Amino acid sequence: MKAKDLREMTAEELKDLVLEQKEKLYKLRFQLELSQLDNTSQIREVKRDIARIKTLIREKELGLQNKKNGSRATSD
Repeated sequence: MKAKDLREMTAEELKDLVLEQKEKLYKLRFQLELSQLDNTSQIREVKRDIARIKTLIREKELGLQNKKNGSRATSD
């Protein structure tokens, strides 16, 4: 998944996508245990996708907080 495509989605759509990816990860791990998984790098890709999506969700949450406060957070 491309971050550019994910940025266009709403926070709710991203949360739904995280759930779908977690389900996919569960199925991949199950296949791995049953020795039915040929490409084990899929597990790493799905885990990274989940992390990418969660990062974007957090960015959106922080963006909403900054808009509510009327200013951006700065470090002094």
